[in-house]
Amino acid sequence: MFIDKVKVKVTSGAGGNGMVAWRKEKFVAKGGPAGGDGGKGGDVYLIADRSLATLLDFKYKSIFSADNGENGKIKKQHGKSGNDIFIKVPCGTIVKDFNSGKIIGDLVKDGQKLLVASGGRGGRGNARFVSSVKKAPQYCEPGEPGIERELEFELKLIADIGLLGFPNVGKSTLISAISAAKPKIADYPFTTLTPNLGVIRKPDGDGIVIADIPGLIEGASEGAGLGHEFLRHVERNRLLLHLLDLTEEDPEKNFETINDELKKYGGRLVKIPQIVVLNKIDAVLPEKIDNIKALFEHKGFEVFVISAATGQRLKELVGYMLEKIDKIPVPELDVKIEEDYDAYDRDDSGFIIYKDKKTFVVEGGKVERLVSITDLRNTDAVFRLQNIFKAMGVFKALKQTGMKDKDVIRIGKLEFTYYDDEVGEVNDEG
Repeated sequence: MFIDKVKVKVTSGAGGNGMVAWRKEKFVAKGGPAGGDGGKGGDVYLIADRSLATLLDFKYKSIFSADNGENGKIKKQHGKSGNDIFIKVPCGTIVKDFNSGKIIGDLVKDGQKLLVASGGRGGRGNARFVSSVKKAPQYCEPGEPGIERELEFELKLIADIGLLGFPNVGKSTLISAISAAKPKIADYPFTTLTPNLGVIRKPDGDGIVIADIPGLIEGASEGAGLGHEFLRHVERNRLLLHLLDLTEEDPEKNFETINDELKKYGGRLVKIPQIVVLNKIDAVLPEKIDNIKALFEHKGFEVFVISAATGQRLKELVGYMLEKIDKIPVPELDVKIEEDYDAYDRDDSGFIIYKDKKTFVVEGGKVERLVSITDLRNTDAVFRLQNIFKAMGVFKALKQTGMKDKDVIRIGKLEFTYYDDEVGEVNDEG
């Protein structure tokens, strides 16, 4: 099975919370603040890997999460940072934000990395808040949240040579004959449901990649057969080898049908050089071979006549391809990549307010995280929390919602009565 477009969900690690702690040492009567910082959450990266050829692995695993950072510790010890994760994708993978549709990466080279979700910063411990005025701060910071997002991967094969041709013209047989690939071969339309890749070795030990592109029939550019799904893979080829079956009634018509589809699809496809290869010379009369060969030569094409099944004249064809490909530069597709602000944007300071019977409820990532790490038994810590809420506009929004003096507010596990001076009687539920 070949998968060339998948949707995945990634989540970076949240930063660990800071800690409120104090020095507790023998002979130290009044130990100072000693709460450490939380560790940074793990990042999520994509990394191109040339050993992969499809996106099939993501059919079985499509959710990825980096580790959270550890909370701060006593004695000013920082929490451990969460481990980053590296998600391997095939070379030629275009990365899109699923919700916006914008392209945020084009992973072409082996080892190329892309950060798609940065980990949250760890919160500061109370040792960080010591000042000339505040000698013993009773509060710390929560860690930043991780980033959760949905991405779409779209694979465009990176092959030097693309094999074009109708089903059953002998493409799979040819690729198996000139490379180490061993594709499945059978006699029915759409035999090849996946692009078979083969490597043709050069004398110096290097090699070129040849891809059998399936499903190109009339109507492919509109989605007929498998063409609409696979035409995109041809765009990165440097050379096209157009294979024709000499035993067919009208090879020229088949040639024109496929090229019409390339023109309709547009883009770079019509600019890629093509060579014409006439297959199955062992099954037709020499006169027909000469006539069709002359017809395409008159159109200006380089023409080779072969038998993929018997191996006749394959050496000449391979020699020409190796020589030709060295003269064609590697294409640089015009993939417009947009700045990916979502990889860093973890602003969860937004909140919503609704009324539950007689209680005004405030829900939001940052406000609830602040409540979760605040020592609600400590007056200084509570005053600081309320000042932060004031700066965030929480109280102003509550008033606009209809809150009045002595109404009850609930944020997470914190429930308190509101007064005009914005300092209330705190009721800790837990």
